[in-house]
Amino acid sequence: MPLTVEIWSDVVCPWCYIGKRRFEAALARFAHRDEVEVTYRSFELDPEAPARHAGTGPERLAEKYGVSLEEAQAMNDRVTAIAAEDGLEYHLDIARGGNTFDAHRILHLAAAHGVQTEVKERLMHAYFTEGEPISDADTLVRLAASAGVPEAEARELLAGDRFTAEVRDDEQLGAQLGIRGVPFFVLGRRYGVSGAQPADVLIGALEQAWEETSARAA
Repeated sequence: MPLTVEIWSDVVCPWCYIGKRRFEAALARFAHRDEVEVTYRSFELDPEAPARHAGTGPERLAEKYGVSLEEAQAMNDRVTAIAAEDGLEYHLDIARGGNTFDAHRILHLAAAHGVQTEVKERLMHAYFTEGEPISDADTLVRLAASAGVPEAEARELLAGDRFTAEVRDDEQLGAQLGIRGVPFFVLGRRYGVSGAQPADVLIGALEQAWEETSARAA
């Protein structure tokens, strides 16, 4: 019986990308990694975000948290340094924020094609490292296609409302589970791990969830 791991996250959440890397490091060390099924669930940090945000990344952060521009820059510098420790290269000064609802719909399409993890990685790298406009339809189509989603199908999805209900269902389920911040890992629908925890913490959670899942199946 496989162990399910559901990860609520947003593609513009800096700690979610760090959490993704740390989970991947934990999974690589997990003895039963081939029997783990990973699904990324939708979570919007700002459901009311416009298609494109005005201003620079630090300016938007300063406005969001009511801090000075210098304090916002220091916050970005800190998370950039932490990301680097996990092998990630952040360029938050060029990050172009915006609404991520369509990105989550693309991720559901990617899951249908068995490439959700690959597309999640491509979108996050594009946002945090390359400064791609993650809410732009043409950009989403190009990025998804480069990671294995049929280009025509991605374009057709964004022109309609396919997977809208599935994104809302993810968000509603997250709310029912009490998820208020991301990343949030749910293992076997029994264990929850909040935040970008170190790999050692995540592998411990994997081992505990595996033992309980195996015991129930016996």
